Amino acid sequence: SKCENELIVTLFPILTFGPMTTYGLIVTFFPIFVSFEKKIVSGPIIFTPDLIKNLRSFSCSILEFICFIWKYFYIKCIDSLIHNLFLKNTLLMTQKYSILFDLDGTLVDTAPDLMNAHNHVMRKYGYPTKSTADIRNLVGQGAGAMIGRSIWGQAKKEFGKIDDQKIKAEMVKDFINFYGKNIIKESTLINGVKEFLKWCKEKEISMAVCTNKQEHLAIDLLKKIGIYDYFEYVAGSDTFDYCKPDPRHITSIIEIIGGDVKKSLMFGDSETDANAAKAASVPVILLENGYTEKNSNEIYHNHLIKDFIGVEKIVSTYLKD
Repeated sequence: SKCENELIVTLFPILTFGPMTTYGLIVTFFPIFVSFEKKIVSGPIIFTPDLIKNLRSFSCSILEFICFIWKYFYIKCIDSLIHNLFLKNTLLMTQKYSILFDLDGTLVDTAPDLMNAHNHVMRKYGYPTKSTADIRNLVGQGAGAMIGRSIWGQAKKEFGKIDDQKIKAEMVKDFINFYGKNIIKESTLINGVKEFLKWCKEKEISMAVCTNKQEHLAIDLLKKIGIYDYFEYVAGSDTFDYCKPDPRHITSIIEIIGGDVKKSLMFGDSETDANAAKAASVPVILLENGYTEKNSNEIYHNHLIKDFIGVEKIVSTYLKD
């Protein structure tokens, strides 16, 4: 290769002709130490023709070894370093921002289908059913919390003599099975979502979903409702060993998609989303009337919106930073 040739040109005179030049200098300037008849030079090292020949051979071997090191280690390390720096710099130049979205109540109004699954389980186990409005206030913490908050509030006495955790686990399992088979019967996109996602793609904004829904259910819903391809990553409640309101649910996703916490936003509809984003130092855009028992003014947020119509103006202010 070109690099090897340049190295040979540089090192070969030093390693090969060095001993010979030393011999010539001694012969020229210190003839008293030279015996032309014996073809040797007096001194600590006797430079005979055989020794010079051996030195030349040895220097060539050293040169070959150095070339091997250069080719298989040094060049590869430098090449890898340059490649990674190139990718990083390219990402920094092209990636303007990262946006994370909650799913239920933020991207998709899933309350009707969640209500149907919830009521199916309630009826099966003999407990009161809920209305759609009730369900909207229960889903922020995930399926287990939703079932639990419904049961513990209305049927605490009935559960007094039952192994709560065991029954709760069975109900959650039935809920997930039923919901998974009926995940998009009545669910609809929040107004303006698809247009906003298209805009983000045009602006080369990285997008991901951060939900407390189980990952396989989240992916299935996103695919069936037609927006899955907009996202680089989908993380559910079971993707990591933690989930919202733990800020690592957000920071881990940002790291996976190659983003920067300082150049990220979070869209959510509940205190679960807001608290996680706040702890991660990520600005929050909160949807009104979310899936939560709290009023919007009780939840931390940087911006409050009704839907995704005109949200581009808010996000554009961050892209200028």
